[in-house]
Amino acid sequence: MRFHLALTLQALWAGVCQAAMQHYPAAWGHYDVCKSQVYSDEGLTWDYMACQPEAADMTQYLKVTLDPPNITCGDPPETYCALENPYMCNNECDATTDELAHPPELMFDTEGRNPTTFWQSTSWKKYPKALLVNITLSWNKTIELTDDIVLTFESGRPEQMVLEKSLDYGRSWQPYQFYATDCLDAFTMEPKTVQDLTQHTLLDIICTEDYSRGYVWKNDKTVRFEIKDRFALFAGPRLHNMASLYGQLDTTKNLRDFFTITDLRIRLLRPATGATMVDENNLSRYFYAISDIKVQGRCKCNLHANSCVYDKEKLSCECEHNTTGPDCGRCKKSYQGRAWSAGSYLPIPKGTANTSRVCDNELLRCQNGGVCVNNVRCSCTSDYSGLLCENHRCESELGGCGGPDSGQAPLTPPSLPGLLLLLLLGPALLRDASCWPALL
Repeated sequence: MRFHLALTLQALWAGVCQAAMQHYPAAWGHYDVCKSQVYSDEGLTWDYMACQPEAADMTQYLKVTLDPPNITCGDPPETYCALENPYMCNNECDATTDELAHPPELMFDTEGRNPTTFWQSTSWKKYPKALLVNITLSWNKTIELTDDIVLTFESGRPEQMVLEKSLDYGRSWQPYQFYATDCLDAFTMEPKTVQDLTQHTLLDIICTEDYSRGYVWKNDKTVRFEIKDRFALFAGPRLHNMASLYGQLDTTKNLRDFFTITDLRIRLLRPATGATMVDENNLSRYFYAISDIKVQGRCKCNLHANSCVYDKEKLSCECEHNTTGPDCGRCKKSYQGRAWSAGSYLPIPKGTANTSRVCDNELLRCQNGGVCVNNVRCSCTSDYSGLLCENHRCESELGGCGGPDSGQAPLTPPSLPGLLLLLLLGPALLRDASCWPALL
């Protein structure tokens, strides 16, 4: 009986040792894919950072839908008048003529053309019935916003508008911000600006009157949702202290979710009129027209991917750390030995942050005779390599690690108490890996 128990424990010990030897580096392996080489006073070193794709213009990956679907001008053809001059009626919209058509995709084309290209709605011919338009931008992927959302209007900016977000692919919607010339009248809300917000009220939904002026301010064409001003509440006015922001994002789910979307919806409720009364004799003055929409962000990969690919009209993360899924939101099959969790911005050993402290003399000792150099790298002996000198350099022609000529002593099983101790501590050796192989 004792002999069989010893054999069983020896086999389990070998499995634990093998897993620890093969997968302990995985606790640090995320730095191998999320790093870049930089020059310092010590020469060429590695700069380690949280794993996330670079920010990009996300409008190149979206699908746009309009509701009602026939709200775009040009079918039938229509002539429009200028808002500031009801007698200047020389703007045409005709869906059958390329030069006169204004389809939705012109909200996302390259700007700088002359004349400017833009999407345009039908005019307010059915007044006093409200001229309502929903513009929905869908990515079929979770996106993290990194800069202001900016809408540029060719018509006057709308007098009433709501920006909404979805986190579940359009199944439910929450308001991001209300816009109106009179917030109390339109939405029974006191007008505010983002400058009125604090760290404690950052998630409040506000109504602003800053972006709803009529034709008198015709050079003011943009409507913004201020992302960077909200970042500045934690990172400072010039965003110098991003570590503070990342620390808040790392520990506060509601804050992360606030800057996360799968869809955006622009609800246009009332066009610019430039006056308190609508001129019912010239309703072709009133319409919506948008020349540009900017949405800057990155794929959400839960800090487990450095890149995001667009293939077959779909975005997906190129996952690391033995994770998988469109957002790297689960462990690969056979890698559920530790429960999945999101990556972290926090400094190592707690997270995967952009930090220069790779080793120190307390928590992160260089292994196998390696020497820590200025807390940024381990200088390894000739026999070892890796971030912490954890990998033995083995020559395949000499039989590999543990071969007769490798110079590495073969494994020998410990005593029975040692086996029991290793079985108890084995899982703790691997606790830092994002997803490590399940032991069968």
